[in-house]
Amino acid sequence: MGALDAVATRVAGGATVEFRPSGSSMVPLIRSRQLVVVAPVDPSKLEPGDIVLARVAGTVYLHLVSALDPAKKRVQISNNRGRINGWTSHDRVFGICLAVDGVPRTGAATKTLPAAF
Repeated sequence: MGALDAVATRVAGGATVEFRPSGSSMVPLIRSRQLVVVAPVDPSKLEPGDIVLARVAGTVYLHLVSALDPAKKRVQISNNRGRINGWTSHDRVFGICLAVDGVPRTGAATKTLPAAF
């Protein structure tokens, strides 16, 4: 189980989560250990360039949406250094990054799921 699996479980359950991911694959958008805020997402609203928390081939990533396939309800996930992780279905896209170190990601808040009561 990877470091992001527990975060993905919480976000999939409806929670908005703050955490500090490590790694350099998303530099300069996200640097290692910067505080990120991720909220549950409506995958049908995603656009290329959105940063999402998604499972691809068994691994959870906080990476970019690089392409869309609305007919098959799937998105392609890539890092910020040109590596494509692969395609994943909408049900494996758990959340969208709302902010990095307190700086909001443009348009991300409009793609979240309504809060469950």
